[in-house]
Amino acid sequence: MSTVDKMLIKGIRSFDPENKNVITFFKPLTLIVGPNGAGKTTIIECLKLSCTGELPPNSRSGQSFIHDPKVAGETETKGQIKLRFKTAAGKDVVCIRSFQLTQKTSKMEFKAIESVLQTINPHTGEKVCLSYRCADMDREIPALMGVSKAVLENVIFVHQDESNWPLQDPSTLKKKFDDIFSATRYTKALEVIKKLHKDQAQEIKTYKLKLENLQTLKDAAYKLRESINQDQEKAESIMTQIKDFEENIHGVETKILHAENTSKEMRKLQDQISTSSIARITLFKLQQTQYAALAEENEDTDEELKEWQSKFEERIALLQSKIGKLERELNDEEIKSSLLSQTINDSLREIGKLQAEADAHISLRHERDSTIQMLFAKYNLGSLPDTPFSNEIASNFTMRVKTKLLDLEKDLQDKKKLDSKEVSFLWERHATTNARHSKIEGQKQAKIESKTGILKRMKEIENERDVAEHELSNLNLSHLDEKEKNLQIELERKTHLLGERDYDSNINQKRTEIFSLDQKIKALAHERDVMATDSDDRVRLGMRKDELEICKNKLKKIMGDCKDQIRGVLKGRIPSDKDLKKEITQAFRSVAKEHDDLNSKCLEAEKEVKLVQMKIEDAESHLSKLQKDKDAKRRFLDLKLQSLVSVSCDIESFPDVLVEAMGKKDVQKSKYNIADGMRQMFEPFERVARAHHICPCCERPFSTEEEDEFVKKQRVKSSSSAEHMKKLAEESSNSESQFQQLDKLRMVYEEYVKLGKEAIPFAEKSLNQLMEDLNEKSQAFDDLVVVLAQVKAEKEAVEGLLQPVETFDKFLGDRKSLEEQIEDLEYKLDVRGQGVKSVEEVVLQLNALQNKRDTLNQEVENLRDEQRYLNLDISNLQTRWHSVREEKLKATNILNKIRKTEEELVRLAEENEQLDLDEKHLAEDLVSVVKEKDTSLLEYNELKSRLEHEYDEMAENKRIFQQELEKLLALASKIKEYVYSIRDLLL
Repeated sequence: MSTVDKMLIKGIRSFDPENKNVITFFKPLTLIVGPNGAGKTTIIECLKLSCTGELPPNSRSGQSFIHDPKVAGETETKGQIKLRFKTAAGKDVVCIRSFQLTQKTSKMEFKAIESVLQTINPHTGEKVCLSYRCADMDREIPALMGVSKAVLENVIFVHQDESNWPLQDPSTLKKKFDDIFSATRYTKALEVIKKLHKDQAQEIKTYKLKLENLQTLKDAAYKLRESINQDQEKAESIMTQIKDFEENIHGVETKILHAENTSKEMRKLQDQISTSSIARITLFKLQQTQYAALAEENEDTDEELKEWQSKFEERIALLQSKIGKLERELNDEEIKSSLLSQTINDSLREIGKLQAEADAHISLRHERDSTIQMLFAKYNLGSLPDTPFSNEIASNFTMRVKTKLLDLEKDLQDKKKLDSKEVSFLWERHATTNARHSKIEGQKQAKIESKTGILKRMKEIENERDVAEHELSNLNLSHLDEKEKNLQIELERKTHLLGERDYDSNINQKRTEIFSLDQKIKALAHERDVMATDSDDRVRLGMRKDELEICKNKLKKIMGDCKDQIRGVLKGRIPSDKDLKKEITQAFRSVAKEHDDLNSKCLEAEKEVKLVQMKIEDAESHLSKLQKDKDAKRRFLDLKLQSLVSVSCDIESFPDVLVEAMGKKDVQKSKYNIADGMRQMFEPFERVARAHHICPCCERPFSTEEEDEFVKKQRVKSSSSAEHMKKLAEESSNSESQFQQLDKLRMVYEEYVKLGKEAIPFAEKSLNQLMEDLNEKSQAFDDLVVVLAQVKAEKEAVEGLLQPVETFDKFLGDRKSLEEQIEDLEYKLDVRGQGVKSVEEVVLQLNALQNKRDTLNQEVENLRDEQRYLNLDISNLQTRWHSVREEKLKATNILNKIRKTEEELVRLAEENEQLDLDEKHLAEDLVSVVKEKDTSLLEYNELKSRLEHEYDEMAENKRIFQQELEKLLALASKIKEYVYSIRDLLL
């Protein structure tokens, strides 16, 4: 609470501007007294001006408020008001307001010079002065005092000229009340709320329209998606048909091409047939002509005739050759005879030359023979006769060397072809592995991006959870529970105290005593006044009797109307008239207390039911989550099994499928290893056979034909084994990949089995237990609700009787009063003068009774005050208790929010774990693919380098062999030249 301590006034109205007048305000009350014009009102005006900044009325804008310069004999006077007060927080603050009034030639000018707030720094103890504008000061001081400006201006420091403001016109009165009670702010708040409500309603309509539009777009999108899916399915079916048609077209084109080739062959055959037919006709005509020219017909067969014809033709040809030979010999002899003489001379000249050339020829032949022997021995071309070789034998050997060279060339080309197939197979395998690597790398990158999004979402949820936990940490749940418990105990104690003290019964007892004292006082007053006159006693007696009759009729009517209700409330009993109110009040208190107890028990039971429901919801969500996880793993396993296993199988047969895949993998790998071992032996066998000319297995020597046949068989087997190896490698890779994928699914299958056998049954058992607990607590809550409804109905019935019973009690008191007045009047009129006291005694008794009545009234007021204060404490405790319960409800909401965020975090963590598992699987696949890729690339590079080395060796051997062959051919050509030259010389 804010209090005013001191105030200094200088230069205000009649206060001298040169003197400082200090006024001290005492506690708890300060009286300001003095004659007219002493400045009492000025003090109130200074207080109002210091606190609110409002000038008093009729001050002519402050000109008449400041000390008049004319009176002071100056052209300018200054005024100051300095007020020291304690703020609502208990801090000392000094407010200083300074003013100036200047006398001009034609007018006076009022000016506010300075407004200062002076405080004390709590840390250093030094005074701190802050200057403010007047408007800021007018707002700051009411805020420090904790009282609004309107209350200071119109209630606390109201001016005496404005003290009748409650009698002003309604508009001004409403404005002042609005300012006092800050109703304008609430009115503006209501207007803002209405405006916000209107805007929100408009936004809701807009969002509803947007929602309808989005729903329409969503439906259209769904329809488009369905149509896209249908179109995709149609496109796939059409593509399948197109592929079938292309295959059919390809088959038809093949058939057409075959038919065209067949037709071409048919046309050729037809041309040949026509040509042969013409030749046949011609020959047949020639035969007929020759047959007609025969002198006699030969009866020999065609075979005999043909045999004679062939013999005859041979004989003719032999005779013709002899004739030609003889003719040539004749010519030769003639030429020889003419040339012999010349030849002899030439021969003699050439004998020396021929002898030299014969020696060179012999040396060349010897070199040729040694070269042939060297080639045959080096390349195992077969056995040789003894040297020297004849030209024909040498040419035959040379042709054999050429043939060997062509065979080597052909072998080289065949080997290149086979090796190119193997290289292409390895390169295709490497390309396939590289494609798989790219695909798995893309899947891994997608998983990483999904994981990044999930981690970001988890971070946001963790931030929300941290904010909620921070709010929860600020609430201090244990302190709230303890505070709620203490408030509830204090409330029960106050309620119990209120019930124990029974203020109503005590007040009623005191009022009864006061009533009896009033009756006695009235009787004594009557006795005092009875001596004066009794002229109007009979008139008053008649009036009282009429009033008594009316009161009795009202009592009968009230009792008739409420008789059944009273019997229902009091269990069929009708109390006496004077005890009716007391018993109804007691019944109401008991029913209200029972209702409050049942209400608190009902709230606790409802809280327990809600708690169990929350646990059931948690258990159901956990069970649903487990079921979804199980179904997801089942669908995942079914999908993977369908994609991996060609035969449809159940998920329960997964272990058998895994064992079968492992056996198949081992079998395929064994086959591949055996075939690979056999394939690797072909080239060493071929090299051994070529190098040593023996069988690599039994070491039997090979002839040239056997060696060529063996090498040919080895190459045929090697070419066929390449295709077989490719097929076995694909089958082994497929079985290995299938087993690895099934082995990766083993952990998922084990988790699926664990969910089905352990987690889900345990969650279902917990849920059943919670459901049983919920049924029990719901039954108890329903019973409490039924009982509470009954007690509430009883309480409403008793509440309905309180007002009639109060009216009945009032009329009952009036009836009793009237009866007593009538008895007094009848007694006064009938027995006047018997036992009359003196006036002094009556006055003394009357004063004593009045004093006693005043004392009882004071006690009644004190009891009412205590009851009001106790009820106020109970109300405050209830308010604080409800506020604590609201804080607990807020904490419960925060806990629910934290629980939901935890569940969301758990779900996201599971998704993250699933992504980690998928990423791990992809990483393992990637490692295996990279390994397979590196292996295939290494095999490809090794094979390529080995083949290049072999090709280089074979090319070098071929070059050397070709050089030897060219050398041999050069020797042969030289020998042939020598032979020709010798022949020419000999001829």
